[in-house]
Amino acid sequence: MTFTRIALTSAIAALVAVPALADQWRGWNIHPEDYPNSIALETFAKEVAEKTEGRIEPQVYHNAVLGDQPDAIEQVRNGGLDFANFNMGPMGQIVPATNVLSLPFIFKDVDQMHVVMDGEIGQRFSDALAEEGLVALSWFDSGSRSFYNTKQPIETPDDVKGMKFRVMNNDLYVQMVDQLGGNATPMAYGEVYQSLKTGVIDGAENNYPSYDSSNHFEVAKYYSITNHLIIPECLCVSTATWDGLSDEDKAIVKEAAVNAAKEQRELWADREMKSREKVEAAGSQINEVKDPKAFQDAMGPVYEGFIKANPDLESLIKDIQASS
Repeated sequence: MTFTRIALTSAIAALVAVPALADQWRGWNIHPEDYPNSIALETFAKEVAEKTEGRIEPQVYHNAVLGDQPDAIEQVRNGGLDFANFNMGPMGQIVPATNVLSLPFIFKDVDQMHVVMDGEIGQRFSDALAEEGLVALSWFDSGSRSFYNTKQPIETPDDVKGMKFRVMNNDLYVQMVDQLGGNATPMAYGEVYQSLKTGVIDGAENNYPSYDSSNHFEVAKYYSITNHLIIPECLCVSTATWDGLSDEDKAIVKEAAVNAAKEQRELWADREMKSREKVEAAGSQINEVKDPKAFQDAMGPVYEGFIKANPDLESLIKDIQASS
C-alpha cells in the first residue's frame, strides 16, 4: 500500500470515528435556580441529554437572563431559543385561546386544572400554541394566585376599592381588578418590589412561592387568599426545533417533559407550604376570604365581555367548567 493510500485510509477512519456534534439547546426560565420550575427544567435537560446519548444537550438559563417573557416567547417562536417554561398569562396576546386560562375562577381548584390540562382539553391548547410556533409538551403548576397589599386584609370586594394593584400584562387582569373596584396597573415583575415600597402601587397578586422569593412579603404584609387565578405553565419547545427531531428523539423529549412536570408539581406543593410558613414567621398576616362567591359573582361582566368578543371560545369555557 502506498503512503498516499495509507494516509487517505487513516483520514477516512478518523472521520468515521468522530462522533456527530451534539445539538446544543438553549432554554429560557424566569425563575431563580432553586425554584421548583428551575429544578424540574434541569431534570428535563439531564434526562434528554442522557437518553439521546448526547445527541441533544439542553442548557437552562435561569433568572430571565435571556430576556423577559415577551421577548423569550418571540425567540422560541422564531427558533432563537429551543425551549422554555412559560406562564400562560402573558401568552394571550399571541395565542388568543390561552386567554381562557386567564379568566378569573375558571378552575375550581388546582387538582381540576391538572386533570383538564393533562387531558383532551389541554391538547386543544397545545394545538393552538403549535399554530404559533410553540409545542407544549407538558404543563407545570403555578398554584393559585391571591391578593396581597400594604394596607389591610381583604375580606370582601369592597376592601379592594380604590387600591392600586399590579397585574400581569393582560387586559383580563385589568378588568378583574376593575370589577372589584380597584385600579389595575400592568407592570414588569421586576419593578413590583420598589413600587410597593414607595407607594406607587398598594398591592399585587401572586402565589406563595413568588410572594416569598420576590421578597414582596417584606413590603406588603397582608396576604388574602382569594384563589382568583389558577394559571398553568407550559414546558414548550420551538416548533422549528421540534420538527428537526427524529421520531425517536421526539418520544424521548416528550417523556422527559412529562416527567419534569410530575416532579415540578410535587416540588411546587412542598414549596407552597414552606413559603407560607416562612412569610408567616416573618410577620405576614394571612387571611382566607370567607365568601369567595362574592368575588366570583363580580366577575360576571368579565365573562360576558370575553364571550361576546370571542364567541368561538365559549364552548371551551363551558367544557372546562363542566369538567371534574
